[in-house]
Amino acid sequence: MVGGGQLARMTHEAGIPLGIRFKLLSDTPQDSAAQVVSDVVVGDYRDLDTLREFARGCDVITFDHEHVPTEHLRALEADGIPVRPGPDALVHAQDKGVMRAKLDAIGVPCPRHRLVSDPQDVAAFAAEGEGFPVVLKTVRGGYDGKGVWVVDSVEEAAEPFKAGVPVLAEEKVDFVRELAANVVRSPHGQAVAYPVVESQQVNGVCDTVIAPAPDLDEALALEASEMALNIAKELGVVGHLAVELFQTRDGRILVNELAMRPHNSGHWSMDGAVTSQFANHVRAVLDLPLGDPRPRAKWTVMVNVLGGDYPDMYSAYLHCMARDPQLKIHMYGKDVKPGRKVGHVNTYGDDLDDVLERARHAAGYLRGTITE
Repeated sequence: MVGGGQLARMTHEAGIPLGIRFKLLSDTPQDSAAQVVSDVVVGDYRDLDTLREFARGCDVITFDHEHVPTEHLRALEADGIPVRPGPDALVHAQDKGVMRAKLDAIGVPCPRHRLVSDPQDVAAFAAEGEGFPVVLKTVRGGYDGKGVWVVDSVEEAAEPFKAGVPVLAEEKVDFVRELAANVVRSPHGQAVAYPVVESQQVNGVCDTVIAPAPDLDEALALEASEMALNIAKELGVVGHLAVELFQTRDGRILVNELAMRPHNSGHWSMDGAVTSQFANHVRAVLDLPLGDPRPRAKWTVMVNVLGGDYPDMYSAYLHCMARDPQLKIHMYGKDVKPGRKVGHVNTYGDDLDDVLERARHAAGYLRGTITE
């Protein structure tokens, strides 16, 4: 696996019961996954020679991020190394302009959009629709709200162009909430779909995920799952695909983003589904039969634990575990820094209000914003 973050850490954990030998290319020995994987290569994923040396002896290469240069992945494939997802698929998660063009071509509903060349072009794009505000995104490199701007004027539109990469303009969608449809597809075309979830964001970062999405019309849920499965098929995805969606006020769903790896909106599945997203990603990239994605409980809630001013996790564990013996805590071994994702908690049960309260209390206590 290329990338040493928490997604690699949890994917490695899912492979342990299958006896899979896991090799990691990590930026530093302190990265989340590098702390627990025995076979770690420290190096730069942007360097082709490093990638080639790392890939030697591997049966298959997969990723915990989308940032490996596309041309390097093509070189690995030319060397005979299976890359899953492959570059022809992964480029749609790497480049938002390519992604939008492909989704348009296969008839997937998206926000109104086009590539823009300068602030005046942004103003023209705004005038073509409902005017400002509009959303601007650098086509490569953004995540967790980074590389995304909501601008209210031509003057504010100057900032995104300073990065020196193409900029995509999108209409600011009037949405009720954000959803996510998570699916997994294997090389021979088997695919499974998890329940569509509600994803709640705070300052551009995923905060809470509710599985399944409450009060979601059954027909709309089915449409979202079928859309995600169709995207996976049309793009040739192998492994986990997260399709982030807007549910609009007029009853439609629009695709916001794609991620071709395990995803924050699927973390609930570690404790709330028969087979987690991580276990199914492992199965898919190894072309093993996929596992059952159905939920184990009526409701599962995941809340991210963000770093605060409370690094003493042991005393926090004493409180959280005693208060809620059913609570599942997943910490990533990261240094605690304000606003940084350092872990998540999962709760489950039959009463959504109770499940939400338990998860939010635990996450808040682990962060230090709740002290009793």
